Amino acid sequence: MLRPLTLRSLVLYTALSLCANALPAAASPLSAELTALRQGEMSRLAVMETPLPVPDLPFTDETGAAHSMTEFHGKVVLLNFWATWCVPCRTEMPELDALQGAMAGPDFAVVTIASGRNPQGQIARFFDQAGVTHLPRYQDESQRIARGMGVMGLPVSVLIDRDGHEIARLIGGADWSSPEARAVIKAAIAR
Repeated sequence: MLRPLTLRSLVLYTALSLCANALPAAASPLSAELTALRQGEMSRLAVMETPLPVPDLPFTDETGAAHSMTEFHGKVVLLNFWATWCVPCRTEMPELDALQGAMAGPDFAVVTIASGRNPQGQIARFFDQAGVTHLPRYQDESQRIARGMGVMGLPVSVLIDRDGHEIARLIGGADWSSPEARAVIKAAIAR
C-alpha cells in the first residue's frame, strides 16, 4: 500500500503531465486564462484543471517561530521551494525578490521556503550575497511541507489562490520578474 504522501506525489505528477500541454474544454475560466498565458518564461508552467488544497504543515522563520500557509489565506501566493546549495536558486532568488518588491501587498505575496538542511546562517549569507531584501527567511528543515506538496527537486514554484489551493506549478528556475510571470500573477490576483 502506498503512503499518503507518495500517493499525493503520484497523483500530482500525473495531473501535471496530463495538463502540461493543454486543458480540456471543461477547464475553469482561471485555468484557461493561465494556460493562455503560458509563454516565454512561463512556457513550462503547469496549470491545474482542478485546484489542489495546500496542506497546512508548519515551517519556521529565522527566529524559530512556527508558521503555516493558512496565514496567507486571502492572498494569492507564489510559494517557492529552494535551497542554499541549489545553483538555479541563485539566479531565481533575486528575481523573486524583485517580484515581491514590486507586487507584494494585501492581494499578493512571495513566500520562499528553504527546504532541507539550510541553517539560518547559510540562508542569511545566501540572501546577502544575492541582494535579497524583500523576502522572509522561512525554512522547512524536516521537508514536511515540501513532501506534502509533492516537491521532488528544487527549485519549485507553486501558485496558490486566495483560498489556499494550488492553481499552477513551475518546476525549475524562472525569471519571476519577467512580463510573462507578472501577467500570470496579475491574472490570478484578478480572480
